[in-house]
Amino acid sequence: MLWDMTTYIDTHTHLDFNDFDADRDAVLADSQRLGVQRLLIMGVSRSNWNTLWKLVEADPRLYAAFGLHPVFLDEHRPEDIQSLRERLECHLTHPRCCAVGEFGLDYLLTELDRERQQVLFEAQLQIAADVDLPVLLHVRRAHAPVVAALKRYKLRRAGIIHAFSGSFEEAREYIRLGFKLGMGGAATWPQAKRMHRVIAQLPADSLVLETDCPDMAPAFRPYQRNSPQNLPQICARLAELRGETPEQLAHQCLHNTCELFDWPVPAVS
Repeated sequence: MLWDMTTYIDTHTHLDFNDFDADRDAVLADSQRLGVQRLLIMGVSRSNWNTLWKLVEADPRLYAAFGLHPVFLDEHRPEDIQSLRERLECHLTHPRCCAVGEFGLDYLLTELDRERQQVLFEAQLQIAADVDLPVLLHVRRAHAPVVAALKRYKLRRAGIIHAFSGSFEEAREYIRLGFKLGMGGAATWPQAKRMHRVIAQLPADSLVLETDCPDMAPAFRPYQRNSPQNLPQICARLAELRGETPEQLAHQCLHNTCELFDWPVPAVS
């Protein structure tokens, strides 16, 4: 396949959420028109895996990750870990089952029990190691315990730290472990000064693009439903912070994403 310099991959979406039920096909069509050629949909709980997979099977632009998100901790049951393993093993040879996720640690929400989160987190890291898939990690105010666990599990294919907003030193720790850093709408807000400084310093081969739609709306679409349609403009804002052209950043992020998921890097026209 021959793609041009303005091709994008949205590495983090929740397109299966009912926010898109009324116009999902139109959103996907317009996103493709704007250059967003592939999109990853995150599994967050056992209850959304079937809906997610039906969407992916029906549309070659969509790719699936399956996981147990820490925010839904009270919804998860002990047997869901075995169900996750079985689900991944069932789809492992399918080219559009590409990762374990979204999972991780969330210390921002104080009502989430940290010990239970840790058990769930490490169980999923073990599954990822066993099936040899990248991980897509949710990390809020928990960089130190996440890095510590990743150093123990030593995942061969690493993954993506979704919506990275940590320090440059924390970024460097993840990069040393082989991880890419997901960048999206949060960095477009003018008050995100520290993020702006960090993004300007990050090595180009560490970045991937994402929206987290319908959440994390960019500054140019405040308080609205986020969408993969916003990804090209998000890329342009990030490129400006880095002193690059949007085309340069888009192409580098495309290459980084394909490298992570062992996809052929498309030829560029």
